[in-house]
Amino acid sequence: MVEDKIILGIDPGTAVMGYGIIHVKDGKMTMLNFGIIQLAKLDNHADKLKRILDRLNGLIQEYKPDEMAIEAPFFGKNVQSMLKLGRAQGVAIAASLNHNVPFEEYAPRRIKQSITGSGSSSKEQVAAMLQKLLNINELPKYLDATDGLAVAVCHHFSKGIGAHNVSKGGSWKAFINADPKRVKK
Repeated sequence: MVEDKIILGIDPGTAVMGYGIIHVKDGKMTMLNFGIIQLAKLDNHADKLKRILDRLNGLIQEYKPDEMAIEAPFFGKNVQSMLKLGRAQGVAIAASLNHNVPFEEYAPRRIKQSITGSGSSSKEQVAAMLQKLLNINELPKYLDATDGLAVAVCHHFSKGIGAHNVSKGGSWKAFINADPKRVKK
């Protein structure tokens, strides 16, 4: 079976939202685009959500992704920040569903682990590994863009099995069984 799909990766945020778009054909990844949605200058949270929706609708219409992957919520101490981040994630998920693009969620540690081999890697380490994997000439000013790209690459490496899709066998054991060459002994 020939694999040919476009994956949109999202690193949600309420000041800066990162995105990355990759094309996977026969196991080979090519970066199509990556960047940020700048939200910091908007004071009203509703305006930020509208900008997220508008930009993601535009990206989905332009690149026609087959699948979307998004970084799952993490638990912090500031409840208001978590609520706002959850809304941003919800708008991104709604944009994908509105275009009939299936989505999957991945925990931040899992994304880092899939890219660098360590769940505690820094943004810079993730960006450096993506630069090598995807032949990126120059890293962006905002590493949120490479974080969005990391989500898309994680989705590809995970064969589309993340937290949302546990029924497909979304465990580490299933991941290893599906792709044994990724295990280093």
